[in-house]
Amino acid sequence: MGDHGPGVAVEPTLPPRALIAGPRPAARGKFIFRGHEKLSVRGVTYGTFRPQHEEIQFPERSVVAGDFAQMAAQGINAIRTYTVPPGWLLDLGQEHGLSVLVGLPWEEHLAFLDDRKLPGGITARVRAGVRACAGHPAVLGYAVGNEIPSSVVRWHGRGRIERFLRRLHETVKQEDPEGLVTYVNYPTTEYLQLPFVDLVCFNLYLESRKPFAAYLARLQNLAGERPLLLTECGLDSRRHGEEAQAETLNWQVRTAFSAGCAGIFVYAWTDEWCRGGYDIQDWDFGLTRRDRRPKPALDAVRRAFSEVPFPASLPWPSISVLVCTYNGGHVIEHCFQALLKLEYPNYEVIVVSDGSTDGTVALAQAYGFRVIAQENQGLAAARNRALEAATGQIVAYIDDDAYPDPHWLTYLAHGFLTTRHAGMGGPNVAPEGDGMVADCVTDAPGGPNVVLLSDTEAEHIPGCNMAFRKECLEAVGGFDPQFRIAGDDVDLCWRLQERGWTLGYSPAAMVWHRRRNSVQAYWRQQWNYGRAEALLERRWPEKYTPLGHLTWAGRIYGKGHTIGLHSLRERVYHGLWGSAPFQSVYRPPPSLLESLLLVPEWYLVNAALAALAALGFLWRPLLLALPVLGLSVGLVLVQACLSAARAELKTNLGSRPSRWKPRMLVAFLHLLQPAARLWGRLGYGLAPWRLRATSGFVFPRARSVSFRSGRWKTDGERLAALRASLVSRAVQVASGAETERWDLQVRGGLLGDARILMAIEEHGAGIQRVLVRLWPRVSPLAWTLTTVFAALGSAARSQSWAACTLLGATALLVAGRTFLECSAATAAALWAIGRARAEET
Repeated sequence: MGDHGPGVAVEPTLPPRALIAGPRPAARGKFIFRGHEKLSVRGVTYGTFRPQHEEIQFPERSVVAGDFAQMAAQGINAIRTYTVPPGWLLDLGQEHGLSVLVGLPWEEHLAFLDDRKLPGGITARVRAGVRACAGHPAVLGYAVGNEIPSSVVRWHGRGRIERFLRRLHETVKQEDPEGLVTYVNYPTTEYLQLPFVDLVCFNLYLESRKPFAAYLARLQNLAGERPLLLTECGLDSRRHGEEAQAETLNWQVRTAFSAGCAGIFVYAWTDEWCRGGYDIQDWDFGLTRRDRRPKPALDAVRRAFSEVPFPASLPWPSISVLVCTYNGGHVIEHCFQALLKLEYPNYEVIVVSDGSTDGTVALAQAYGFRVIAQENQGLAAARNRALEAATGQIVAYIDDDAYPDPHWLTYLAHGFLTTRHAGMGGPNVAPEGDGMVADCVTDAPGGPNVVLLSDTEAEHIPGCNMAFRKECLEAVGGFDPQFRIAGDDVDLCWRLQERGWTLGYSPAAMVWHRRRNSVQAYWRQQWNYGRAEALLERRWPEKYTPLGHLTWAGRIYGKGHTIGLHSLRERVYHGLWGSAPFQSVYRPPPSLLESLLLVPEWYLVNAALAALAALGFLWRPLLLALPVLGLSVGLVLVQACLSAARAELKTNLGSRPSRWKPRMLVAFLHLLQPAARLWGRLGYGLAPWRLRATSGFVFPRARSVSFRSGRWKTDGERLAALRASLVSRAVQVASGAETERWDLQVRGGLLGDARILMAIEEHGAGIQRVLVRLWPRVSPLAWTLTTVFAALGSAARSQSWAACTLLGATALLVAGRTFLECSAATAAALWAIGRARAEET
């Protein structure tokens, strides 16, 4: 609710208290836990109140005790304060089972960084506030700020604000290392990037259900792998009425938990509210009145809290949990243990052993699961075997090195109940404690990340955490058995979408997924992914660029992305004079060069530059390729180092060497991953120089073809059929843009292609004459390479015949290859046109 004033809320001394032994709250993935128990925060805000005196800004102890007893009776288990509570209040909270999110107040509303002394004073007050509460079992965490006004952030610049909040975060951790730390943000400054906080907290006041749910989905993606808490939401009963307040809070609480929030604090416990020394009389956000008499909203919140995350009465579908494994006995027991703890009313577990020779089968049988053993046939075949045996309406797949959150199936099932999606997925989070290499791999590229088309709809959901309606999976024939190790999930997602179905994403349907814990294992994984991409390209050529790089329609979410140079140009959309109520970051798309720097094939460009520079020993002017090579390699190194510097590593504490060692490893992995992917692609035929069209060869020249048809079709229908014919032969086809004078482009390779233009004459009575024009096209890259190498060869003729011969041969090779690709593309286009003509006669 904006600024609550700095205040002085720390007692000079705390009375002795007996701390209750027990685990402190901890953030694990998308949720908060106390020990092994999940803590769903069902909270209310408490304060601010008229201070008793300068040091205590809360009501009398007897009033607080009465409030806490009433809260506990209503199912409330947490409060949020805006000032530091005295020790006796924390003790009362502990007695009544209430966790306290402690607000550490300071002058957020001022341009505080303009004052030399004020930042130091703020840090000292934050330190004192934490020291007064440190170690108390009732402390849920600390909020190091609340809604710094957007004008103040804009005044200082977001970078300075982010650095100052990091400084406050480190101050809290110094005083209470186990305490959770957060900053309470709001939509006007959602662009603040605070990867160091343990909890992502937002104050959100939206009075319509649909925008409320939509913005929560956005916040979940901003939160990433951390818990999202709503620290304020509510409705003013003075303006809207008490019944409207009750109805709104009911759906706000339920929507927050169904959206996967770790908890919510309803604003506020009571209408009693004081700010700046004045009692506020014209707002009534409380669940109780100023005399603590309950409003209808209190009962509505109680009922909503009693059914989180979902009501048990929902018609939950039956689910088959399918685990496919090959010699996974060394990791699979964690998966089995977690599957037994799933909080879902109707599920079965089926384990398929794909030729395991270790103790996996016996271990699964010991847990009472249904086990199917088969000869080793690969991952996709094992998943199909599990699908055949499944009896559930929904089939949920999880890897043997992953284990689910207790509510994993609940969130997946709710997604199926409330949408028509054919499949649902969720995040996979790396568990802690697997070692430094595994932590670094988490921040390396190439991980099993989700690809989102929107905040709630996915293009791809990773195989370690995916679920489908069984009928939809069977309708597309299950998984393609040619994918023995990886790529089967990508192929399946695309085939489902090809049928017109959609895939959903639930940020709370979380599993823990172990990352590779050695560089060698990481290389092997990425090499296998490169191999899978080569297999996918044969099935889906239209989804690959001429260079051989897979393109996604959506955006990849998760850790480990290589940060391109274009990210340095990101800007915040503030609105006119900084007035936009929802302010977000605008990231410009990368330029062509910046895009090329991010693909594995850029390593081939560097190899070509190195070869050209090596010819400098035969002809010295070619040594000019060395600085170009140095610049190219330098840009790749800068991207890797920038990515490593921005990674929020779990292993970055301690001495300076221990801080730098993991970052150096992350930078190395950013360089290693493209090489591994490229090696895997090249080994299985996905090379930039491959022929994209293999339907034969004809002399590449312009041609015109026409034929009559007695079946009336639109231009679009005929072009779509032509495109489908080409794709069925694994030919890559692109459609012309709205400004182009061609309809389809048949790619022969990187250097040459053929283009098709279609027109239709209407002859009446449904009779049409179809006109098709076809011509080859040489790509600008082919012209450039041929011209450059020919010119270099000519220049070297008088000084080095060896260099002249090599450069001239390269120019001829490029020209010949271009001719071959144009010939293949023309032949493929003619074949498709001939097939279309044959079908009409």
